[in-house]
Amino acid sequence: MAPTLRRVTAIRALDLRVLAGREALDQPVRWVAVSELDDPTPFLEGHELVLTTGMTLTSDDAEPYVSRLVARGVAGLGFGVGLTHAAVPSTFVAAARAAGLPLIEVPKDTPFIAVGKAVSELLAAEQYEEISRAFAAQGRLTRAALQPAGLSAVIDLLAREIGGWAILFDESGEVRHAAGPWDEARARALAPEFARLRGGTPSILALATPSEHVIVQPLGRHGFFAVGAERTFSPIGHTIVNAAGSLLTLALEQGRGPRAAHSHIRAAALTLLLHTPPSTPPQSTPASTPPETAPSTPASVAAAVLADIAEELPAGPIAVLACATPDPDALADALPTFSAPRGDHTIVLAPETALDHIIEIIERTTAHGRVGVSPVIPALTAPDLTTALDQAERALAAAGDETPVVRFGDLAGQGLLSLIDPEAARTFAAALLEPLTRYGSRTDLVESLRVYLACNGHWDAAAQRLGVHRHTLRYRIRRAADLLARDLDDPSTRAELWLALSI
Repeated sequence: MAPTLRRVTAIRALDLRVLAGREALDQPVRWVAVSELDDPTPFLEGHELVLTTGMTLTSDDAEPYVSRLVARGVAGLGFGVGLTHAAVPSTFVAAARAAGLPLIEVPKDTPFIAVGKAVSELLAAEQYEEISRAFAAQGRLTRAALQPAGLSAVIDLLAREIGGWAILFDESGEVRHAAGPWDEARARALAPEFARLRGGTPSILALATPSEHVIVQPLGRHGFFAVGAERTFSPIGHTIVNAAGSLLTLALEQGRGPRAAHSHIRAAALTLLLHTPPSTPPQSTPASTPPETAPSTPASVAAAVLADIAEELPAGPIAVLACATPDPDALADALPTFSAPRGDHTIVLAPETALDHIIEIIERTTAHGRVGVSPVIPALTAPDLTTALDQAERALAAAGDETPVVRFGDLAGQGLLSLIDPEAARTFAAALLEPLTRYGSRTDLVESLRVYLACNGHWDAAAQRLGVHRHTLRYRIRRAADLLARDLDDPSTRAELWLALSI
């Protein structure tokens, strides 16, 4: 929600004085517009704080000028004094008071740009708080979906998050679970909307009455869910509803059975953890802020999901395993630990005390499938997990029929790598691959190049392992070659790149 005019006028450094319309100071301010035109309304959208020195205005212009601003829906008028006018003309004060428009005196020592910056900072802080609330809500919904009663838990939590009601329907329109202030009449009233959704392209319906706003969303082929609240759904509210819809859709998917749905939810949790970007709030949280009211960040949401995953593991060091298996659900059933599908392989978190036992289970369950094992990490943290997962996947790429289980530590002790000074090797690798790492992860050039070289340049095999079309892989490799300014058909170039990627 945008900051109010009351909040702006309360900033002591601006030294603003309210002359009229004090009862309307709670209007939101969405921008600051500076104009010396006698009619600035063609250039306004509404909810602006209009600033003027009255350069082209006279006392007789007060009533028509204020009327135009009110009709346009501006939040208030700031009148700068000390330049054209020594004080705000009394006719403007009277016109603003009669129209209920907040009129603010801006002293000569307060530049208009200072007012604009103050409002911009308030808008940025409000936007950050909304994003933080959305991330926190997504994290709570993900954690709810991981519970045994995931569907009901998500619906219950969603109703609380939006401050209204939420209902889960099956494919026939029967209520499966409901939360919040709902009744049978409301559920029956939504039946025609289900028929519309079934008859056309799956889409989201938004309905509004004078007292309620409703969103109806299909859940694949397996039902619908609806949410309602007294207030209009904000963009952040839509984000929360969509996140709940994604989690519910995953949980309801029946094509691969209940265990597949559980696997999808775990994969979603792992993806949230690994792909949540770090964020820095616009200002530090005061030390006195209680933990429950402190702003949530993407990193804190990831930490909450990580804590839930850690509850499934015994305390102590763990290793990350990357397993090539055609049936991740069967593997998950056989393992006494956390696992989640990731691309064409499965990620397993194995306690150090049971590592050998879990590898035996994987080999037995997957008919001696390939396994990559990371070094042991002391505790389950997001940065360490990301690094260990990368190491396990590198080890998996080196596994084969003769050596189905490869530990990442073994890679560094083989061949030429054992003859190179580690520090010099890292410097060499960083310099050689720097054009690709600087390019970023938009097309994952580093991993694409690694798999391409591991498959000895076989396009189909590499594309299949990456889960992309071979034409997509060709584009990535051409892009990598251009950025590196190297001929990837040259054996010496391939050898150097493979060495750098192994390091």
